[in-house]
Amino acid sequence: MNEFALLLLAFLAITFLQSGYDKITDWNGNVSWLKGHFSQTFLKNQVPAALLTVLALEIVAGVLSIMGIAEIITSGRTIMGDYACMVSCITLLLLLFGQRVAKDYDGARTIVIYLIPALLGVYWL
Repeated sequence: MNEFALLLLAFLAITFLQSGYDKITDWNGNVSWLKGHFSQTFLKNQVPAALLTVLALEIVAGVLSIMGIAEIITSGRTIMGDYACMVSCITLLLLLFGQRVAKDYDGARTIVIYLIPALLGVYWL
């Protein structure tokens, strides 16, 4: 079980910390692209705030994943890992909601690929 948890948390850490890093290093590019993506939706005027919310959740999910890895290695406990998986699920559900609102069904389908391991982590941890 610990091997599964370590691999899952490493996956989540890489996924969310890289995504957060991308948002930080190319904030203007992300905002610009997302404004176009949501231009025909009720979210069109909320893009910077929504992106900041997602960025914060991604960083929290990534950091909790790293803390979860450390906790498993040092004590065998999985509390931080469970929190990491829960925050990951919330983040991915928000992203899924956005893709559905934008009617980007291929993008929504891609998010589900990331949501499945995060849900399994909630179940198993």
